[in-house]
Amino acid sequence: MEAAESDICPLCGRLLVPGPSVNLHHLIPRTYKGTETVALHRICHSKIHSVLSEKELRDYYHTIERLRSQPEIARFIRWVARKPPTFTDKHRGGRR
Repeated sequence: MEAAESDICPLCGRLLVPGPSVNLHHLIPRTYKGTETVALHRICHSKIHSVLSEKELRDYYHTIERLRSQPEIARFIRWVARKPPTFTDKHRGGRR
């Protein structure tokens, strides 16, 4: 049985397992009145916010395709693709 498209993280392509490993990401940040959300792995969501400012998210990186094209996030996707769906890395740093 194949997973439904909604059961797949649109950023990394891994299966989303309901629970603490899943977050909602506002494509345009709430501080800029964004309302559209997508379900992502918590670690994928954290990576987005550790790399990009809310202004960058508002101005350019407000689609999954653009997020996936950002070089540091693209490297992260290649790395996390080999991890199990519920993987979390508590040692990853915050925004630089």
